[in-house]
Amino acid sequence: MIDMSNASQSVIPRGFRFGAAKAGLKKSGNTDFALIVADEPVSAAAAYTANRVTAAPLILDKQHLRATGGKLRAVAINAGNANCAAGQAGLDAARATCEAIAQLFACRPEEVFPSSTGVIGVPLPAEKIIAALPGLAAHLSADFDHFQQAAQAIMTTDTVEKTAFARLEVDGKEVRIAAFCKGAGMIHPQLIPHATMLVYILTDAAVEPAILDGYLQPAIEVSFNRISVDGDTSTNDTVLLLASGASGAVVGAENAAFADALTQVCASLARQVVADGEGITHVVELRIEGAASDGDALKVAKAIAHSPLVKTAWAGGDPNWGRLAAAIGYSGAQIDPDRFDIRFGELAICRDGGRAPEFDEAAAHDYIAQREFSVTIELHQGAGSCLFWTTDLTHEYVSINADYST
Repeated sequence: MIDMSNASQSVIPRGFRFGAAKAGLKKSGNTDFALIVADEPVSAAAAYTANRVTAAPLILDKQHLRATGGKLRAVAINAGNANCAAGQAGLDAARATCEAIAQLFACRPEEVFPSSTGVIGVPLPAEKIIAALPGLAAHLSADFDHFQQAAQAIMTTDTVEKTAFARLEVDGKEVRIAAFCKGAGMIHPQLIPHATMLVYILTDAAVEPAILDGYLQPAIEVSFNRISVDGDTSTNDTVLLLASGASGAVVGAENAAFADALTQVCASLARQVVADGEGITHVVELRIEGAASDGDALKVAKAIAHSPLVKTAWAGGDPNWGRLAAAIGYSGAQIDPDRFDIRFGELAICRDGGRAPEFDEAAAHDYIAQREFSVTIELHQGAGSCLFWTTDLTHEYVSINADYST
């Protein structure tokens, strides 16, 4: 039985401690450095950005997981500086941070997983993080408040922390899943294998690293790889899943209940990221149906979600469905221009490639003036489909990003 409650200590997975500190990286002076520390080495699986310009922490993260066979002791996350496009100095800063943490917790540097988010192209002052470490390490806790403090510390342009929780039973034992993430802008994750989104998912199930990865990748595909705010893929996007085993419940391959709980947690976080998109006034669920393949359905969804013309029409509540038709046409998907249909919610907008006879412009305007609405595209080409979540594009988004680094 899954419980998505997020209000008590009983949802925090056992085997982890959390903390946050002010390292002096954010101009605001708010907390900007978080630690997740496992009591013992834990299983880990991760996915990273497909951007070929990759932040220094991600380079080390891949090396570290290979070196340890997918085992970690600590996760170090800083906000206020992306540690990207800083050359050798960026790698040196990430390594220095890992080495300092390893000394504090008597583990190997390779058992530390660093993450960064913030402005690209600015050297990371690792000495500030290292100076904050002893005080932070002395005040780690496994309680709900410290978990929430860690979630708050990694925020950049986010307006709220983003968390999700689940509980389930495996062989008569309670398994907990808890996760937090950040992301509001530069959001179009393309996570592989297959401003920034950072996601940390924790469970107290006992899962081997290779099996853990087998659960993570499908969950990502239908959640984080199905959202877009602005179409930009960050240099730092990371999703990390850790399993402590502290519940004593062993999860093997193909446990449907565990897979479902993990997918629900990922989907909740993904939708929270979209809902907190920079400057947004509308959250849009795209339902693409009847495509020649699921891949074609995704092409149509992304073409619509990334169109400035479509997104600005949504911002103004303008039911200009012709912009949707144009995006469908250039998406690269197999289509018949005389057979696709468009609905706003249950309102018929376009039928057989042309304006629906019952199209009601005033009703359509009122419907998409809501903060949340759905758009359904029926292509009549096959059984392919996808769900995708995106936003409008507003003046406020421009204002936030016009002077982000200054």
